[in-house]
Amino acid sequence: MDIQFSKYQGTGNDFVIIDNRDGSISLSNQQIAFLCDRRFGLGGDGLMLLGTATGYDFSMTYFNADGTEGTMCGNGGRCLVQFAHDNGIVKDTYSFIAIDGPHEAIIHQNGWVHLKMIDVNEVETGEHFFVTNTGSPHYVKLVEGVENYNVVKEGKAIRYNDRFNKEGINVNFIEFQKDHLFVRTYERGVENETFSCGTGVTAAAITTHLNKTGEHHVAIQTLGGKLAVSFNHLGGGHFKHIWLQGPGTFVYKGTIHLK
Repeated sequence: MDIQFSKYQGTGNDFVIIDNRDGSISLSNQQIAFLCDRRFGLGGDGLMLLGTATGYDFSMTYFNADGTEGTMCGNGGRCLVQFAHDNGIVKDTYSFIAIDGPHEAIIHQNGWVHLKMIDVNEVETGEHFFVTNTGSPHYVKLVEGVENYNVVKEGKAIRYNDRFNKEGINVNFIEFQKDHLFVRTYERGVENETFSCGTGVTAAAITTHLNKTGEHHVAIQTLGGKLAVSFNHLGGGHFKHIWLQGPGTFVYKGTIHLK
């Protein structure tokens, strides 16, 4: 079976994307894991299928690099919007459905895709950490010296501890630096640090503003580049109008044979 694919990346978070609007593509977990493999396949932090859904411009189905179906991916969502645009779905405002519900998106003239995330209504606060769900579950920890932090070791210890081992959790280590928030993320499903995580930087941005109600715009730095998150904090753990902002960049496209 020959599969036509495209490769996109959002601040270094890279994805294999396949147009499945005709419903002809059905991939096993092993095939998805092969496509995402960086030595034997195409390489990617995940794989997405562009599909159809009644009442929406398209649907988003996201798979982790290990082949399992994943929860919402913010960087992936932005890349899929750009892929949809590049493949003939041209809108002023996009509307699509993902595993966590409906999303809106806008492609701005500067090339950044603004993706509306789900509302957040609960944030757990601990000593120097937060737990919340921004479409995917996230643990956010404030640290010093984040650029030299052992993200894989410390992230794996939290992701596989007694509380989170069964379902898994994404682990973000963050630090305020001058006028931005530096975020590094260990992602479940990839089981490694990625260059960027959209739902992760969203979780980092909102949890660090629990004591500041009103509208906010937070500049983000990741290993893969710059992002931004804007939102309205209503008080407590309630956040609305959350927009993840950043690039969704085409890398290359081609055809690969799958057994």
